[in-house]
Amino acid sequence: MRISPELRRKLISVAVVSTALLTAAPASVAVAQEPAPRPAAVPAAQTEAAPGVQAERLIVGYKSGASEAKSNKAAAADAASKAEKTGEEIDFQRRLGTGAALVELGSDPTRADVADVVAQYQADPQVAYVVPDRLNKPTAVTPNDTEYGKQWDLFESTAGMNVPAAWDTTTGSGVTVAVIDTGYVAHSDLAANIVGGYDFISDTAVSVDGNGRDSNPADPGDWYNDNECGQGIPASTSSWHGTHVAGTIAAATNNGKGVAGIAYGAKISPVRVLGKCGGYDSDIIDAITWASGGSVSGVPANTNVAKVINMSLGGGGACSSATQSAINGAVNRGTSVVVAAGNENTNASSSSPANCNNVITVAATNRAGSRASYSNYGTVVDISAPGGETRTSTANGILSTLNSGSKTPSSENYAYYQGTSMATPHVAGLAALMKSANSALTPAQIESAIKANARALLGTCSGGCGAGLADAAKTVQAVKGGTSTGTTFSSTTAVAIPDNGAAIESPISVTGRSGNAPSALQVGVDITHTYRGDLVIDLVAPDGSAYRLKSAASDSADNVNTTYTVNASSEVANGTWKLRVQDTAAQDTGTLNGWKLTF
Repeated sequence: MRISPELRRKLISVAVVSTALLTAAPASVAVAQEPAPRPAAVPAAQTEAAPGVQAERLIVGYKSGASEAKSNKAAAADAASKAEKTGEEIDFQRRLGTGAALVELGSDPTRADVADVVAQYQADPQVAYVVPDRLNKPTAVTPNDTEYGKQWDLFESTAGMNVPAAWDTTTGSGVTVAVIDTGYVAHSDLAANIVGGYDFISDTAVSVDGNGRDSNPADPGDWYNDNECGQGIPASTSSWHGTHVAGTIAAATNNGKGVAGIAYGAKISPVRVLGKCGGYDSDIIDAITWASGGSVSGVPANTNVAKVINMSLGGGGACSSATQSAINGAVNRGTSVVVAAGNENTNASSSSPANCNNVITVAATNRAGSRASYSNYGTVVDISAPGGETRTSTANGILSTLNSGSKTPSSENYAYYQGTSMATPHVAGLAALMKSANSALTPAQIESAIKANARALLGTCSGGCGAGLADAAKTVQAVKGGTSTGTTFSSTTAVAIPDNGAAIESPISVTGRSGNAPSALQVGVDITHTYRGDLVIDLVAPDGSAYRLKSAASDSADNVNTTYTVNASSEVANGTWKLRVQDTAAQDTGTLNGWKLTF
């Protein structure tokens, strides 16, 4: 469907602000500018979005037993019924892969019109949710040149992800990673690892390739002119974002040219959802469903089902029920979903899909091992990975495959980008390595092992960077030939930590084990504290031997929520283990919320 410039501007008004990069870069490096945050489409009391802006399209989720969840005819009839009751124009467009219906409202609905339609759907006992069809956008941007020696993010000891040592065990063979992004522009350093994907962009104003959905995920370019994607938004050249992400995951390696991919034995299935000005939730939901092996009406069955999905995209607002449903479906089918935390230097809890459940949310670190200045943070972050930071040097970004075309495809090249978009494929590549090393791993086990085997950031992180910096070699070794999680013993009894006082202890009784504890005993700790630098934490074995987990330091950040690894192979496994915590300085108190041991 072609749309007028006026209607396009209205569609843009419901756009979800992207997690695209807002940090400064050297004068020679172009950095895409993004719109200021905009509220979502429908009042919060009636959907799951912020109030204040009109919506042109809604996603209506029906309860599993409803006929509308299984029949296009029934969903269309329901839309017609709602239109008659409200006096508003409501047109059924299609059913999504989750069974939800996409409906389009009239050409110029007011806030009151939208509220009436939403209220009608919510009053229907067969409706589980109704949410706006938001526009999502890619994250990141910043260009330059080539070679493995420049990929500090893979091998440098300070802030690299320790990837080369994992290649002795696995290169990711047998695993397909779906890159749900802008599609793929041909590149000889990536072509050997590309398998069939799909173009899920249904709106031709967004797809700019002359058609709607089809089996060709080629990226025609996502450039736009001044104000085309919203008032005050300056023009941008094409990003070739999906190709850069794909190169980090699986660029061809040991081929005498270009860059190395983290899981270079894996395959990439490009799934196109982002075009001019971004991409809609409805298309992304169907892409998640299809990529993970689910069925989407009108789309051929996927012959390259992915066990890992990379989504370096996002926008503001809560994780909608529609998106969460698609993610849950993918995870239930055995596919890990890895997403970007976002690039607004704010709490990732306000960014979707970073704040969805059942995803691995990734923050970005710089070359010094600190949280990148633009990266989102917070308790929803699961792990950190190199995302680069180019303020002082372009070479401190992440180098990967790209194209030189400013609008349409031209010659292939390589470029440095920065962003949580670049950090996310590092973790997606690691997940592919893990799945290749041990095909029995579940998405939950993959997430758990990545966090359990992370190492502490050598730099600083304010606000929360998850379990630390992902370590590829350590994680792959931990899951090789077995499961990533063993038997877990835990304590959920909260214990107050007195200010500058005596140490407290929390016990866990371990039974039913044989022999000694493992050489990589996992100790998960959850402490709320207003100045964690005051804390000293020890693991105490059944015979009284103490293993220092954390010393006091000048660290003013809040809380300790991480997993430590202890070589406890000299200790008998069975018996009473204790976590000992002491506050060593005045003015701050805290609580040990709980802790666990995984053998």
